[in-house]
Amino acid sequence: MTRRVQILVALVLTALWGAGIYAAHAGGHLRFLDRLEATLTDWRTQIRGVQRPPDIVTIIAIDDTVVKRGGSYPLPRADLARVVDTIVQFKPKVVAIDLLLVDRSAAIGDATLANTLATAPMVLAAAAIFSSASETVEASSQGPLAVLPQAERFLLPLPAFADHAEVGVVNVATGQSGSPLSVPMLFRTADKVELSFPLRVAPRALDKPLTIAPDHLMLGERAVPTDTDFALPITYYGPRRTIRTVSAQSIFDGTLDRAAIENRIVVIGAAVAGGGDFYPTPFDSLMPGVEVVSTAITHLVAGDGIVRDHRVHIADALTAILLPLLLVGLLAWRRSALGIMTAAAVMIAWAGLNAFAFTHGVWLNAATTLAAAVPPVAIFAGVQLWAGGRRTQYLAAKSRSLAQFQAPAMQEWLARDPNFLSKPVRQNAAVVFIDLSGFTALSEQTDPDAVQEILKTFHALIDKTAVDCGGTITGFLGDGAMILFGLPGAMPDDSARALKCAIDLHRGVERWIASLPSAIGDRLGFKIGAHFGEIVASRLGESHQHITATGDTVNVASRLMEVAVQNGAQLALSDTLLDAADFHGAPDGIVSGPLLARVRGRSGVVTVWFWRDHGGPRQDAAEAEAIN
Repeated sequence: MTRRVQILVALVLTALWGAGIYAAHAGGHLRFLDRLEATLTDWRTQIRGVQRPPDIVTIIAIDDTVVKRGGSYPLPRADLARVVDTIVQFKPKVVAIDLLLVDRSAAIGDATLANTLATAPMVLAAAAIFSSASETVEASSQGPLAVLPQAERFLLPLPAFADHAEVGVVNVATGQSGSPLSVPMLFRTADKVELSFPLRVAPRALDKPLTIAPDHLMLGERAVPTDTDFALPITYYGPRRTIRTVSAQSIFDGTLDRAAIENRIVVIGAAVAGGGDFYPTPFDSLMPGVEVVSTAITHLVAGDGIVRDHRVHIADALTAILLPLLLVGLLAWRRSALGIMTAAAVMIAWAGLNAFAFTHGVWLNAATTLAAAVPPVAIFAGVQLWAGGRRTQYLAAKSRSLAQFQAPAMQEWLARDPNFLSKPVRQNAAVVFIDLSGFTALSEQTDPDAVQEILKTFHALIDKTAVDCGGTITGFLGDGAMILFGLPGAMPDDSARALKCAIDLHRGVERWIASLPSAIGDRLGFKIGAHFGEIVASRLGESHQHITATGDTVNVASRLMEVAVQNGAQLALSDTLLDAADFHGAPDGIVSGPLLARVRGRSGVVTVWFWRDHGGPRQDAAEAEAIN
């Protein structure tokens, strides 16, 4: 499978994963993501910081002060009537009582409260009772309201009170962290739909009609965006008492400030420790339920709630698919640190955009996007690292293999410029050829393993000598080799190093042959030819390329080996090479010549010199034997 196909498959699987994660979560599965989203929402809320709420709601709290000063909880109906009566006298827009008045008490107290409720616009709290802890949607439900959780029944105020007020359901929706993230605006039973407590209060306060559209609410001409189940997402302004809160004790003390009531929405609710509902929020571990409800009322009336409607869900779905695709694409585009850094930058940018949108009133889901992005990116990055490791091993092996055939300078040059010699280059260079004599006949009569070992040792000797002199072995020719001096670039001392290499090879090979068993060494010889001049350096081959040199210089250097053999020598050097090397004699060797020789395949003659050592190993041994 090619890399392009692998990347295409990875992108398709990534898109399917993102779509599947979003669809599964939207369908009510993967509930663990709700807890993660709740935690991320708390963080984003804290990043946004405490906000000053629109000053339109006053909470009258039945709190610990009331109980400590001789009151009791639940507050007697007569005392509640006194609280309501005092508030009504200060002319609020509407009074909302976040207390469940479902049980009868003293008759005179109930009657007094009922009469008081008739004196001003009132909203009373009801509760939806569900048969289990989880609120489910009936599969057979149809229509826009089918998304509403179906309650078993409603717990309504006593008719004596409900006859003088509107009734709204006060339930809130908590996430798996226990923090209320939204307040349902509509509730239903098998045969009835009820409005929520905040949704009863807001039209009264605004004096605007309420319209229920298929996917949102209308308060007069203003649209109120809601979640897909007609829930109002809420975001907290700050810790408890951020919304103006007044203790009910101020009413009993006669110190209630008229300005805190007049022309305002007044919500009466419990804030007694150990009584009433308390919820954890990003700013407060124990926020009274009355303040949660008051937050929803403020959002409805002021229109400053956070948006999480169907358009936001479309954006979430697209992000859950496109962000992982982009990240995987970046990792595929650059398997290096650049790709990882770019992908990390994209993730940081997405996190910043998500937080920015939240602080500006748009609630983009973070948990679903992370669940859609992290696994495929982690898996793909892991595969990339694994493949990169394999590739590194492959390249290391290839480099080691290359080192066996190319000189260090050539390796470095090819690493810097992979296109080196992709086009032939004409330049001056020195060429040295070496070849074993008698090896073919020996190989026919010797064990193959022994022959292989001989050849291996011979090649190693040539390789070391060539590398020490800075030459490049362009190829081993069976029992011989061609060494080039002038690549990757021509140098002033190419010919001098070629001359040294030829002499070192002469001495090294002569000593090596002398060290072999006589049955082998006596049958082997060698010949070397070296020349300097213009060559054409190039790459040959398609899928398996090698660097070589061609031209008259190469041909002459090769033919000089024949000239050496014909004249009883082992090393033949051209006059051109000696001149270029500025050679002025050999104190440690003997040079004989010149000889004007004709070489096969070339017109004209070549001036040739022959070099030999003062005394080779065999000659030294013979002289020692004669002395003895």
